[in-house]
Amino acid sequence: MLNNTEKLKVTNLTPREIVTELDRYIIGQTEAKKAVAIALRNRWRRSKIEDSSLKKEIMPKNIIMEGPTGVGKTEIARRLAQIAEVPFVKVEATKFTEVGYVGRDVESMVKDLVKNAISMLKQSEIEKVKSKAMILAEQKILDLLNIPNPEKLDSNEEDYEEKKKRQEIYREKHLEKLKNGEYNEKIISISVETKALPVFEITGMGGNDEMDVSIRDMMGNLFPQSEKEKKMTVEEAFEYLVEQEASKMLDMDKIQSEALKWAEENGIIFIDEIDKVIGKGASNGPNVSREGVQRDFLPIVEGSTVNTKYGSIKTDHILFIAAGAFHMVSPSDLIPELQGRFPLTVSLKALTQKDFEQILTEPENSLVKQYQALMATEKIKLEFLKDGIATIAQIAFELNTTTQNIGARRLQMVMERLLEDLSFKAPDSKNKKIKINAKYVKQWFTTTQNNEKLNDYII
Repeated sequence: MLNNTEKLKVTNLTPREIVTELDRYIIGQTEAKKAVAIALRNRWRRSKIEDSSLKKEIMPKNIIMEGPTGVGKTEIARRLAQIAEVPFVKVEATKFTEVGYVGRDVESMVKDLVKNAISMLKQSEIEKVKSKAMILAEQKILDLLNIPNPEKLDSNEEDYEEKKKRQEIYREKHLEKLKNGEYNEKIISISVETKALPVFEITGMGGNDEMDVSIRDMMGNLFPQSEKEKKMTVEEAFEYLVEQEASKMLDMDKIQSEALKWAEENGIIFIDEIDKVIGKGASNGPNVSREGVQRDFLPIVEGSTVNTKYGSIKTDHILFIAAGAFHMVSPSDLIPELQGRFPLTVSLKALTQKDFEQILTEPENSLVKQYQALMATEKIKLEFLKDGIATIAQIAFELNTTTQNIGARRLQMVMERLLEDLSFKAPDSKNKKIKINAKYVKQWFTTTQNNEKLNDYII
């Protein structure tokens, strides 16, 4: 279990190191990367302050990222959370209001953050006890395979010591076979826990997800757990038993308590499409609804206490990152109170053709590397030549210019369609080395244009 110093631990990476980490996955957008890097470093700085009264007053500098679709806003926030290894939740502002419909309660994003923290912490604790759980699971599997267990011998039995030694040798032999995977496909019957719930639908209470969960929990507690026999392979049974044994070793009350504090001090909530809840012009109808969502956000971002099924959480020190395209509006059109809670605004630039070329090849998870790995499973070596990369980037950039600009997402669509035929025929292909050069790309693009199906392929 985490101790008090580990529980609130934050990354000690410097801003420069954080930007370097983000550069591994995201091309350009230096200004935005620097802003989030400083915000993350400030958490580390705050954790080092010994004056508790002063420390309490230091609030996170929430950020608004402004820029076109597909330029990396979401990816920056998501990767930041991965670097920091902290609870992270992404929500869309539009989910909290639709004219004529009941939207989600804004507190649900905080509750989701808590659930995420519990899940992360639980998984971390499971890893710590997994080796012990595996030993217990192995012994249970051997019992299910009817391998004699020397621990169950009667010590008063005649020739007890000799029988015990024989069974220990015999059981160790089968344990080795189990570890080597020799029993993986063997079918065994295992007891699994179930709850006998009545068949009826629990209707949602006006978008209140927490109430739905509470009702389900309450109904579940009315019906005791039971066990039923289920047939599965030894491999499947082993995974189930490891998880079951590991869960028995966890102190869930302590995990939940620590997860609440972890989310409270280090959580990140990313609010996408914040620009969609800005209303301009009319003073009634949809604009009122949108402004209402902003006012609902305000106490959460400002700092309030949210009650969850696991306990209360204060939102004062959660880092909020908001993002939007802001085509027809600007961050200054948010209600003044909410603007004040997002002191930093950074602009992300539209992607150029050169950016597209870099995006295709430079990130550690680049599209080129992804498709090469996929085709390698079919024993096909996919080679992207420099002129081929440039042509793919040019086509994607031009399509964004002449149709809807969806940023880097256009590259995924072009690549998928470009390699569609190859991917379909890959298992039967005799050609195990494919070069993607400018000629290959242009031929596909020309054929697509001639068939007058470009929009079907790309949009």
